[in-house]
Amino acid sequence: MRATGVPLYVKVLIGVALGALVGVIFGAGEIVLGVTTADIGTVGLLVVRVLKMLAVPLVAFAILDAIVRTNVSARMGGRLLVICLVNVSVAFTIGLFLMNTLEPGTAWEGHLEELAGLSKDQPRKVPDGVTLSPLDNITRWIPESAALPFVENNVISVVLLSILAGAAVRRVRNRHEAPEAMTTVVQFIEGGYRVLMQMLAWIIETVPYAVFGVVAHVVGKSGLETFTALWSFLLIIVLGFVIHALGYYPLMAWLVGRKSPRVYLGRGANAIITGMSTNSSLATVPVTLRSLEEMGVSPESARLSACVGTNFNNDGITLYEAMAALFLAQALGYDLTFSAQLTIVVASLMAGVGIAGIPEAGLIVLPLVLGAAGLPEPVVAALLPIVFTVDWILARLRSAVNVMADMLVAILLDRWMELRGESHDRSPP
Repeated sequence: MRATGVPLYVKVLIGVALGALVGVIFGAGEIVLGVTTADIGTVGLLVVRVLKMLAVPLVAFAILDAIVRTNVSARMGGRLLVICLVNVSVAFTIGLFLMNTLEPGTAWEGHLEELAGLSKDQPRKVPDGVTLSPLDNITRWIPESAALPFVENNVISVVLLSILAGAAVRRVRNRHEAPEAMTTVVQFIEGGYRVLMQMLAWIIETVPYAVFGVVAHVVGKSGLETFTALWSFLLIIVLGFVIHALGYYPLMAWLVGRKSPRVYLGRGANAIITGMSTNSSLATVPVTLRSLEEMGVSPESARLSACVGTNFNNDGITLYEAMAALFLAQALGYDLTFSAQLTIVVASLMAGVGIAGIPEAGLIVLPLVLGAAGLPEPVVAALLPIVFTVDWILARLRSAVNVMADMLVAILLDRWMELRGESHDRSPP
């Protein structure tokens, strides 16, 4: 697993295979020198704790970095935001419908308690503080201390604080107040973001070892049967992706954006495949811009959507986060009310803001969303390495969905500008 140039998903698969082998051979007994599969499983869970520790500051710096580097008029930014909100609302509607209709998480009932060491008789309740009252939610999301959201890993509060700080930095910089000081602030934000990305890159490389340890523990304790339920987890989320990306996107591009499915999917295929291959919508931006040009989308709309919108238009990540959290909550037997599910939706949306282009972004912020769903800390720690075993598949699909979302936003934004007579330099598809 140390071989250079080996993709992360290959290392994860190797970790799964070796962990399962160790679990089958040694079971729950001693491996060597008193070390058991439970011991290496505990060590593997430490990676999850580090991911959760770094995820919140990453979200904060990613949002700040995106805001201070973006130069968009209020009118264009408002249009971009409206389109993105419509798209992500449809994504959540699809996800909630599938999860509440099919209830696929029930296939895991009984497995999670065993993995996390919880009592099956432990009462399940809706997370404390869940409410549909806007005033109550705002009160809960605005902390008494600026440091409190980072201490409690409250992603919604961190996002709101970061947006406020980023807007303030832009305003002060645009007024040319204390230019030297503002240059230092911007450099600090950019540098902090890059440092956190490097730290996370190192931690991500240890994920295969965490998977090895946890899989060895799980298989040693419960046998290989535990992983049969992973198929239901994988398939339900893939179904959500397919309905949203291959149903809603082409339909909207055709009916509203006046681009037929042949144009949207055919001329966007290079960008979609590149996003799936690189596992990053940000790395795909040059290909996305070229595909949009071939579709006849104006450069203004293409650049705004692919270069700016890719930081906020996170349908793939947010749909995955919400569906995964609901799946695991169902598996634990939580009776989540509609208001509790909306809390998960908001947390998923907030967690994905600003980091859509980062490889493994869904993996990084998933612990935060699971926490917002009310899942106990031991369950979150025990589940994530198991979910990682199939995340390499879902990660590539998430990136492809995000790229498709960027293209749709550009098409709809261009159509909006065209109807108002504001778009120019457009060639027919």
